Amino acid sequence: MAQSPLEIRHLQTLVALADSGSLAKAADRVFVTQSALSHQLKALETHYGTALFERNTKPLRFTQVGARLVALGRDVLAQLGEAEREIVQRVSGSSGELRIVIECHTCFDWLMPAMDAFREHWPQVELDLVGGFQTAPMSLVEQGLCDFAVIHDRPARRPGIVTEHLFSYETLAILAPEHPLAERDHLTPRDFLSDTLISYPVDDAMIDVVRHFLAPKGIKPKRRNAELTVAILQLVASRRGIAALPDWSVMPYLERGYVIGKPLGSKGLKCELHAAMPESLADKPYMRDFIAKVRDGMR
Repeated sequence: MAQSPLEIRHLQTLVALADSGSLAKAADRVFVTQSALSHQLKALETHYGTALFERNTKPLRFTQVGARLVALGRDVLAQLGEAEREIVQRVSGSSGELRIVIECHTCFDWLMPAMDAFREHWPQVELDLVGGFQTAPMSLVEQGLCDFAVIHDRPARRPGIVTEHLFSYETLAILAPEHPLAERDHLTPRDFLSDTLISYPVDDAMIDVVRHFLAPKGIKPKRRNAELTVAILQLVASRRGIAALPDWSVMPYLERGYVIGKPLGSKGLKCELHAAMPESLADKPYMRDFIAKVRDGMR
């Protein structure tokens, strides 16, 4: 079969003809003269070797071939319109993809509510969590495998990547109410020498209390790991050791007295979370709003 001469303008003409019922009205709809429209139709009939509609009938009636092309035109034009809307939304920043990666276990506590709030306002933006917990999220951003990485502390500058401070928080020492240190105003690094530190099964460099509080003083306590925050808290409440967790992740347990929280050091251990994203996406409206939703949720 010879190469098809069909173009978008031909499909637009056929649909206009079907909707209007006359050559003159169809020509007006597609902004061509009636003779130009007739020429288009004649070229198609020559190619297919058959008439597309019956002449001199009112209302205009399509042949089987003509009706098939009209149906094709409706389908193609509908898909074309949808694709063009999506392209406009992507270019204008109202649509896109937001692939999120995190490097902290407790981040899910605030991330999921932020994602839920975001979906209500940006249904055209596809949200996705990349592979759960990650240990090198910045590399995924560099490789184009994620669009928004949540990281501890501000990283060094990298070409093509923008970083922003999300929020600050306090890491608290978590103890059983009956623990011998429960009456202390705050804990010191040496207090951890006589107990077991219960933490997530990650490298020391990923744990706030180790990186910022214990390691600088050369303190290496005994360790016990647990995958889930609730498991860590259960072990602490059972006097199996002490933990150090972000204040947001333990607040409900502190409020009901299941465990207690103490500052790490006389001034407390203040920590930060930052976001890293491709420079090309940093100013997109949906990206700005997602960051705002995260910050609003932590106020």
